[in-house]
Formats: sequence, structure tokens, C-alpha cells
Amino acid sequence: MHLKKFVTIRDVAKAAGVSINTVSRALNNKPDINKETKEKVLKVAKELGYIKDATATSLRYGLTKVIGVILEDSSNPFYSEVLKAVEMAARRRGFNVIFMNTEKDYELEEEAVRTMLSRRVDGIIIAPTQEKSGDIQLLMKASVPFVILGVHFDEIELPEVYSNDVRGSYLAVSHLIERGRKKIVYLSGFLYKSVARMRLEGYRKALHEHLIPFDQSYVFEVEEGVENSYRKMIEIIESGLEFDGVFCFNDISAIGAIQALREKGYLVPKDVSVVGYDDIAFAHFIQPRLTTVRIDKQREGEQAFELLYEMIKRKEIVNKQIVLDVELVVRETT
Repeated sequence: MHLKKFVTIRDVAKAAGVSINTVSRALNNKPDINKETKEKVLKVAKELGYIKDATATSLRYGLTKVIGVILEDSSNPFYSEVLKAVEMAARRRGFNVIFMNTEKDYELEEEAVRTMLSRRVDGIIIAPTQEKSGDIQLLMKASVPFVILGVHFDEIELPEVYSNDVRGSYLAVSHLIERGRKKIVYLSGFLYKSVARMRLEGYRKALHEHLIPFDQSYVFEVEEGVENSYRKMIEIIESGLEFDGVFCFNDISAIGAIQALREKGYLVPKDVSVVGYDDIAFAHFIQPRLTTVRIDKQREGEQAFELLYEMIKRKEIVNKQIVLDVELVVRETT
């Protein structure tokens, strides 16, 4: 079967026996066309499979009504929930979403930014790896509205939506201490990420307030992923380090850590208490159910889109930081 070109207004006009201008008025629901002609044109367009050319419309009005979303790991349920919220908020405003995944690879992230810019999207929401910031500088030079999602850049002022991670980790570690835990491992993400640094700050703050000395040997940078946290936890256990609590960078890490503890004969929470971060859907269903810090993922996605939409309307970058509150959700792992 040979592929045919898209049906054009010209094709509809020829099949309906009317002018191109008449077809345009009918398809755009203009009032200056009689009812019978309009119905005939719409019927013919439907039969031919005509689809409106969004590119032509965008050239006319200067808007594509499309935004780009660049995420570092769509397999993480946290990001899938945020992406869903962005899509729903965008749809309510009449926008579509193009999505690209970077696999936590900065080179892919930079490529994704260039691709989005080449597609002339109206704006971009990006959750960057923060390994480098060249692509963010590129966005600033391109004068395209963009929002940084989930992280914070200390050195430059940018439009950002992220959670209060210092408070979140402070709540998590304080909770472990109040449960009688004094030797608390922190399975951290890479510390070039603002999220990991902020959560380390909250960890240290909780220890300090409870008069427990900070010990660097209890902090481990681990690449995100259930397998990586599982392997790191096995390594920590086999090293002979004494610990009675584990604070994990996110819920995925906590699931890997709990599996390692089980395999090595530890009971959770009897021997070791564990707290995650994010409150993904799985946190409620694993056994034992995971104590975690909840981020309102729907609100984060909605706020990111609304901030972007505000900039698209105003046609200017708004360096506004929206910091969302978090809450501790106590379940069975503590």
C-alpha cells in the first residue's frame, strides 16, 4: 500500500466543488457561510480524512500550542505522576505535550533541549541532571519560556518549582531519631544534584538538633535505581558498619535497601528502621509499608505548567521560585 500525502484544504475544495476560501470559512466555523454549504464541506472533509494543519496555524498566530517536557527518568513513578499532572494542566489550556527522556545522561539532555528548540515549542519544562548547566544557559539565550522542575540552581536565578527538601529530610531523620535510632545511614543521590545536597542539609540539621555528631562515613552517594541501592546496602552491611536506621534519597532506593536488609537477615523495622522520599504509589503497597516523605506530585506538575503558561502569555521569563511544602507519612518501616 502506497502512503498518500495529507489531505489539504485544496483537496476538500475540489471534492466539494467550492472555493478554498469557502472551505477555510467552514472549517473555522465562520459566520459568513450558509448552513447547507458548511455542512457539505464538513461532510466531505470528514470523508476524506482531513486533519487541520497545526503548523500553518502556528505560523499565523505565532504559537504552536505545544510545550516540551524533558525528564531525567520517566521509569521512576515520581516523574510519571508529575508528567501526567503537566499533561492534564496543559490540556485544560489547549496545549499539547512533547516528551523526551534523558536517562540521567547530560549529553542526551542537551540534545533534547536542542530538539525542543528546533521544533519551536512555546515553552519547556525540564528536570535537569545538574551535572552541567550548559543547556540551561542555552535556554536562557534562546529566550524561550522554561521552568526548572524539582531542582534548584544556587548560582543563577531561574523560574523553578521544587519541594522543600531540607525540611523533608529533617522530618524524616528526626522521626528516625525519635524512634530511638542513633546510627543513621543516608543513601544519597549524587551531591552535584541540589536535591541530594538539600536532603543532606536536613539530615545534618536533624542530627545536630538531637545532639548526635555528624559522621561522614554514614553518607553514601549512590546512583539512583533500585538495583544500585540494593547493591550499596549489601556492601554497607558486609563492611561491618553499625547502623540502626536508613534514610533513603527516594522510595525506589528504599525498596532496594529493604530487600538487601531482608536478605542479610535484618528485620524492618525491628532491627533497622527505613524512611524513603517521594511517596510514590508503590510505597503504600510494599511489605512492610514504607514510611516516606510525601511530595504533592500533582501540584508540582500543575504549578510547573501554570508558571510556564504565565510566561508564554506575558512573552517574558519570570524568575520566580515556587517551593512546595512536604509532609512525613508514617507507615510500617519505622
